[in-house]
Amino acid sequence: QVHLVESGGGLVQAGGSLRLSCAVSGRTFSNYAMGWFRQAPGKEREFVAAISKFTSTTYYADSVKGRFTISRENARNTLYLQMNSLKPEDTAVYYCAAETLKSISTSEYDYDYWGQGTQVTVSS
Repeated sequence: QVHLVESGGGLVQAGGSLRLSCAVSGRTFSNYAMGWFRQAPGKEREFVAAISKFTSTTYYADSVKGRFTISRENARNTLYLQMNSLKPEDTAVYYCAAETLKSISTSEYDYDYWGQGTQVTVSS
């Protein structure tokens, strides 16, 4: 069983920064493609960023491109999301997810394991 735990969320003013972390335990971290998703109140969960298993290829949603950076540290079994120039519309619960079959994916339906989420609130 794979266990994912997010941390680093909080309240920040618009224009500020936060760094989310996702600690992964239970299996070999480097075997998983990883992703970040978010869900705002009253909205469906949406893709934010993804990173591949081995080559560190990355994909981003257009809404965060140039502001957010996804990275992974396989030696520490940890996934990160550096969020800069935050906007009120970035307010959401952020989830990390792990996927085993594909090298990288932007679809939530491909992900097998999910964390419990961490709240990010951006005030205007």
